[in-house]
Amino acid sequence: MDRMDRINQQLKRAIGNIIHHELGDPRLGFVTVTHVRVSRDLQNAAVYFTVLGDAERRTAAQKGLQSATGMIRKLIGQRVKMRYTPQVTFVYDKSIEWSARIEETLLEIHGDEIQKNS
Repeated sequence: MDRMDRINQQLKRAIGNIIHHELGDPRLGFVTVTHVRVSRDLQNAAVYFTVLGDAERRTAAQKGLQSATGMIRKLIGQRVKMRYTPQVTFVYDKSIEWSARIEETLLEIHGDEIQKNS
């Protein structure tokens, strides 16, 4: 594991703990940080997250994360030993939705094949 991977993992753990243990915002209860990508100059961090639930809950969680960005950045600066605390941007991770959709499609195809063979 190289240096950037370690930094990404460290920030992922720290941000996940901050969201679940430090912030009291109920909109963030179902948020999961899936991965973090820090720029090479360590000035910016894209934090990818997913939310358990529907689009309404996702929108509420995104608003909650945006409003807590300053506090999250401050807490990262206190917990993670880095020269600079990166600017944090939250990005909704669609990969889980895509994988669920692919799995549903595969199950439909498999079900159609079983019906044809019966």
